[in-house]
Amino acid sequence: MYRKAEFMGEAALKTADETWVYAFGGGSADGDASMKNLLGGKGANLAEMAKLGLPVPPGFTITTAVCTAYYELDRKYPDTLEAQVDAALEAVEKETGKGFGDPENPLLVSVRSGARASMPGMMDTVLNLGLNEAAAAGLAKKAGERFAYDSYRRFIQMYSNVVLSISHDEFEHILDDYKDRQGYDLDTEMTADDWKKIITLYKSAVQHNLGRPFPDDPKEQLWGAITAVFGSWMNDRAITYRKLNDIPEEWGTAVNVQAMVFGNLGETSATGVAFTRDPSNGDPVFYGEYLINAQGEDVVAGIRTPAPISRERADKLGSEDAPLEEAMPEVYTQLRDVANTLEQHYKDMQDLEFTVEDGRLYMLQTRNGKRTAAAALKIAVDMAREGLVTEEEAVLRLEPSQLDQLLHPTISEEAARDVIITGLPASPGAAVGKVVFESDEAWDMAEKGEDVILVRIETSPEDIKGMHASRAIVTARGGMTSHAAVVARGMGRPCVCGAGGLQIDSKNGVFRVMGREVKKGDIITVDGATGQVMLGAVEMVQPDLSGDFGLLMEWADKARKLKVRANAETPLDTRTAVEFGAEGVGLCRTEHMFFEAERIPEVRAMILAENESGRRAALDKLLPMQRSDFEEIFRILEDRPATIRLLDPPLHEFLPHTDEDMEDVAKASGVSVDVLRQRAGELHESNPMLGHRGCRLGITYPEIYEMQARAIFEAAVKVAGETGRKPIPEVMIPLVATHKELAILKAVVDDVAKSVFEETGVTLDYMVGTMIELPRAALQAGEIAQSAAFFSFGTNDLTQTTLGISRDDAGRFLKVYEDKGIYEKDPFVTLDQVGVGELVRMAAERGRSTRPGIKLGICGEHGGDPASINFCHRTGLDYVSCSPYRVPIARLAAAHAALKESHK
Repeated sequence: MYRKAEFMGEAALKTADETWVYAFGGGSADGDASMKNLLGGKGANLAEMAKLGLPVPPGFTITTAVCTAYYELDRKYPDTLEAQVDAALEAVEKETGKGFGDPENPLLVSVRSGARASMPGMMDTVLNLGLNEAAAAGLAKKAGERFAYDSYRRFIQMYSNVVLSISHDEFEHILDDYKDRQGYDLDTEMTADDWKKIITLYKSAVQHNLGRPFPDDPKEQLWGAITAVFGSWMNDRAITYRKLNDIPEEWGTAVNVQAMVFGNLGETSATGVAFTRDPSNGDPVFYGEYLINAQGEDVVAGIRTPAPISRERADKLGSEDAPLEEAMPEVYTQLRDVANTLEQHYKDMQDLEFTVEDGRLYMLQTRNGKRTAAAALKIAVDMAREGLVTEEEAVLRLEPSQLDQLLHPTISEEAARDVIITGLPASPGAAVGKVVFESDEAWDMAEKGEDVILVRIETSPEDIKGMHASRAIVTARGGMTSHAAVVARGMGRPCVCGAGGLQIDSKNGVFRVMGREVKKGDIITVDGATGQVMLGAVEMVQPDLSGDFGLLMEWADKARKLKVRANAETPLDTRTAVEFGAEGVGLCRTEHMFFEAERIPEVRAMILAENESGRRAALDKLLPMQRSDFEEIFRILEDRPATIRLLDPPLHEFLPHTDEDMEDVAKASGVSVDVLRQRAGELHESNPMLGHRGCRLGITYPEIYEMQARAIFEAAVKVAGETGRKPIPEVMIPLVATHKELAILKAVVDDVAKSVFEETGVTLDYMVGTMIELPRAALQAGEIAQSAAFFSFGTNDLTQTTLGISRDDAGRFLKVYEDKGIYEKDPFVTLDQVGVGELVRMAAERGRSTRPGIKLGICGEHGGDPASINFCHRTGLDYVSCSPYRVPIARLAAAHAALKESHK
């Protein structure tokens, strides 16, 4: 017996009354669409379609709770499951009038996975289950010999791979060798006798590999397939996909067992995939592909290139194949009606799988379709305009992380294009990178920071890591609904499929097309919007953020409560941030201004000075430079606030480190190399992150902070006089651990502000606050708030100091921690809410208890992470600050947080 189903006693889980199996079909169902968590997405939607009266082959769903129990019971099943499966199978037999294992009138079933979150191609499927020699003979009498034995060989091949763990390639080699011997080019040339011979060869391969015959008992086959699907929840590709898409392991998968309908019964049968709108760009056109005389796996596997469904798409793609609209007009009309019904019912773009058996339409699946960011945006806005969804629902339809695809360059229309091949435009966007042919190599190169483009004959679920690591994907085979196309669209990767003239020789690391040769490592450019692949790097242009994008962001801004600022210290960053909708600067790092070529000598002169007067002389030269920086930023911000952090890093960072640099600096500074070395030695720290930096510099050398404060206030006054605007400086003291530190340095800043206002006769509003980046500061927030008008949580350093982990070195082991589940996420990417987050909550509460109106924000990298933004909203912060290009992402994430809270 293979993978014999093992059952535990009822006492093991105390589940005697648990319902493990839910039936559907015949116009009714035990479940519905609201039960996605229990039935998985596929099972819930099959039940819903059945209740809507749509043509769904009968079947049943084994729930996700069984998956959980299966792993809790050490890969055994609850004792009551078998009887429930038997009863559900009898109901399917009754509905279809066929018998499971009946040699005269056999019922064949498919066994498919179905998690609550769509995971296309990541888990296992078995079709045509229930066939053996007797059932195949019975099927041959009813549906024809060639069909019956073609179905039987498909089943053996798929079952052997999925359940018996024999390589798919082994069976492909057997088939290819046989076809070569017979002089056949296509599978369609194979006769029933040919398939019988292939079946014998396939069974011999199973016997050779396992030392046991292929299982003939349909019940054994069924439990083997069910166990394989549950087992595939923990296969490598599913685990990788879950990590990449934030799908928890504990959700589990359901298993769907459904009566087979056949798209490979001849010219009146077909199978296909359709979308109610174009998943590439969101256009409201019926979009999809189909194959005559084929099974569903043939469409999505990319083995045959399918034909478009509609005449409109066929004309657009230049396809010479007859669309379904003309080949089967009645079926096409019925399918359009079903598609419209489902889109109106679910109020979202639907991805449909269908089969036509001898002229009769059957629906095998519907789900909210995966789409590119551009399509998601257009569909959301269009559906709001159509009244299908509200503006708030439209905002929730676009995931914040998807915006990243819309905020980066595309290929310039004027750019010269050396097009080497054109395929199907499967997923839009553009990318430049080095050619690679193997997924593992793509992953390894990307880990080293290289941009790569994966070029394959076709992709399979095993390629998931390489696809994620690549900037774009190119395949020689497959259509618009192939594995490569669907996964690339979901990931936001540009993709070109079905580039038929592409001859790939991955063994020798080269592909050839029209007499041209491109080697591994050569640079190419992929345009997923046109299907073009070009040699070399092609010029890009900035995205358009008006139109639908601007409108959706307006809706998002109406919904959110959190303000969104940007981390910016240059005029370019500040201008970019404002264009992306930033409501101010949440972190201006002044030290970045000190590293510019004309300034660093004065900074070094200040460091090398032997006394305060020498330092002040150097700082006097820096003052006008720093002031001009702030003037530019204030002009761009107009009336928006700017949080400016005074000098933070230790002074040794500004000194040279190599012998050559030492000599150059000594010569320019007029000091000896020995003096410079001595000073560098004096400033050397064993652990500079926890050393003489931040407010400690201000306490030791207050003249540094005096100069910076003067530059800030003089710039603000000047810009106010020139523009009539009122800049809002927020002066931030970094690395405070005690109230006394802040009180001393606030007095320094206040004194400078008073002097500047008296000298100029202009008074402006300003704030002095601090960055909370040390655990002690969080604990003492109530005390510190006596002098702080605002807190800005520096969660980068707060994470380091709380966890005792250096983010510069943690990459060596954090991946292992994530893999072992010690940290669910990299804590420097997504905020550690139960640890670091608890300190943030505590500091916010204590700060407000002392100063109810205190302004609270976050300026670490977490300010652009959607999950961390949700935490900031729930904690009641006033704003988040992030990098300029993440400002729209933060705006949308803040809207999602507010809307989801209000919809609870």
